[in-house]
Amino acid sequence: MSNTNNTSESQDSQQSSQKTQSSRRSQKSQENQNAQKGQSARGAQEPRRPRPMEVLREARAQLAELTGMTAETVSSFEQTEDGWSLEVEVTELERVPDTMSLMASYQVELDSEGQLTGYRRVRRYERGRSDSRGGR
Repeated sequence: MSNTNNTSESQDSQQSSQKTQSSRRSQKSQENQNAQKGQSARGAQEPRRPRPMEVLREARAQLAELTGMTAETVSSFEQTEDGWSLEVEVTELERVPDTMSLMASYQVELDSEGQLTGYRRVRRYERGRSDSRGGR
């Protein structure tokens, strides 16, 4: 009979251990769900600010889509109170030789999420010419 008692005690012990493990898994699952809810609740309140490289890529793509001109370089980039401000160089008119192509600088404004809110051409020049305004 002692064998029967030991087997019964062993089974009770295993069942208790399984319940404890199941309870721990359930608790961890609940903690993970709560953490995810907390993150999404914070995300709903404060949108994630995009990284600078994301802003640069998105600004170039949006400007190209709006103007039909490919952005060649970003010559100025800064974060502002309202979002981002960039100066983007584009080829407006390709010529042969390439040094005679017409280039333009566009001032591009983006909101804090990286969406383009406005742009304007600030200068136009031939690719092969140096800028007489010094530094720009």
